[in-house]
This record gives sequence, structure tokens and C-alpha cells, in this order.
Amino acid sequence: MKIRRNIVKERLHQGKTVSCFAAWGYSGPDHIERLGPLQPHGVFLEGEHGNIDPSNISNFTRSCDIIGSTPIVRINQNDQGVIYRTLDLGALGIAVPHVNNKEEAENVVEGGKFYPLGKRGSFTSRQGIGVENYHDLANDQTMLIVLLEDIIAVENLDSILDVDNIDVFMVPSGDLAQSMGLPGQANHPDVQKVVDETMRRITKRGRITGAIANKDNVKNLYDNGATFFLCDPRPYMTEGFQKYQEFAKRNIN
Repeated sequence: MKIRRNIVKERLHQGKTVSCFAAWGYSGPDHIERLGPLQPHGVFLEGEHGNIDPSNISNFTRSCDIIGSTPIVRINQNDQGVIYRTLDLGALGIAVPHVNNKEEAENVVEGGKFYPLGKRGSFTSRQGIGVENYHDLANDQTMLIVLLEDIIAVENLDSILDVDNIDVFMVPSGDLAQSMGLPGQANHPDVQKVVDETMRRITKRGRITGAIANKDNVKNLYDNGATFFLCDPRPYMTEGFQKYQEFAKRNIN
């Protein structure tokens, strides 16, 4: 068997854009399969604030495999064991929250890559079943994303960007706003200024950046260098049902 390709990583390193579906609040693998017709490049599974854990990672990521989307899991701590266990269970991408300095970024790589790039525990993961020389091939298909979501990470950005083998440096605005003393104000001009400047700095260093995108901000994110876009579908679901309700009130009472 051939190792499964990481479509998201492949596109990013070809200079292409990537749109990932944020499966926040999705309670079962069947829900992931229903995303198939949308053909997202990747599916972002929530293990920091949501229900993704070791008991269900295999089935959630398997559903991503079925629809041809790269499974990315946001974990809840920068722990090497948590990182490689999540990879062992089927994730092809790991997103690590609150990476604030060079040492923390290096820890992500050590947990996410086999020798000689890191210290990932030797094990044939779910993605490695039947794959000859899996340990020689896996590093090329595993993707590491660090979340720069505290103002201290922005202050330490230059040294964080010195760390090799991290694929995406993502700049989420929610926690960043909180760390700037502006809780709940992700769209505050001061926060957005920091996001834009940080993404430009990342791109200037030749690294890949990304953020949470919607129809109103995606062009601005792209203009500031982002190529990795994470789309939260919930506002569009709300908008769609509200439009239905308005139509129903006007036409069927």
C-alpha cells in the first residue's frame, strides 16, 4: 500500500491556497462523511474546545480519509505524547495552541516528527498500516501547525520562525484579542492590525501563514499573505435558516 497523501500540505508547499472546514461541534464521524460533496481540502477536528479525544480520533479521521480530505486535529496541550498519539490514531495534521516561544515550537517538531527530524515515538500508526517503510515516509506527510494566539508570541515571532519543519504559522484573532486586553473583540482594529502585520512578517520570512476566514475577510487575509484558510460554517448555517424563516413568514405564515 502507498502512504496516504496529505493534500493540504502538498497544496501549501506548491504555493496554492487551502480551505479547511472547521468541524466544530460535530458529534460523530457520520457528520464528516456528509461533507464529502463539499470537497474541503482538509477538515479541522476540535480537540481543544470540543469532543475529539483518543476514544474517537480514529473514526473521525477515517471519515476524513473516506471523503478525500486531510484530517487535522487541534489538540489541547503542547505535549509530545499527545502530539504523536494523535498522529498514531490517524491525524495527518496537528494544530498546537498557544505556542509562544522558540522552545515551545521546537517541542512541537520533536513530538511530531520521527528521527532524524524529531523524537516521535516509534509506532506504525493507523495511517501506516500496510505501508512499507512507513517510518521513512511519514515525516513528509505529517503536517504541523502552530497557533500564535498570544501577544507574547508576536513579540517572539522572529525566533519562532527560526524553527524548521513547521508547516503553518496560524494567527487566530480571538485569543490574541484577549491577550491584548480586548476579550471578545477579535475584530477590534488594534487586533486586526496585529494579525495583518504578523502575517506579513511570516510571509516575508518565506513561511506559510493562515487564519480563520469568512467571506468578509478572506481577501484581506490573502492580500496579507495567508494561504491556509479555516472556515467556520456556523454563521452561514444561521444565515441560511434566518433567510428561510423570513421567506416563510412572508409567504406561508
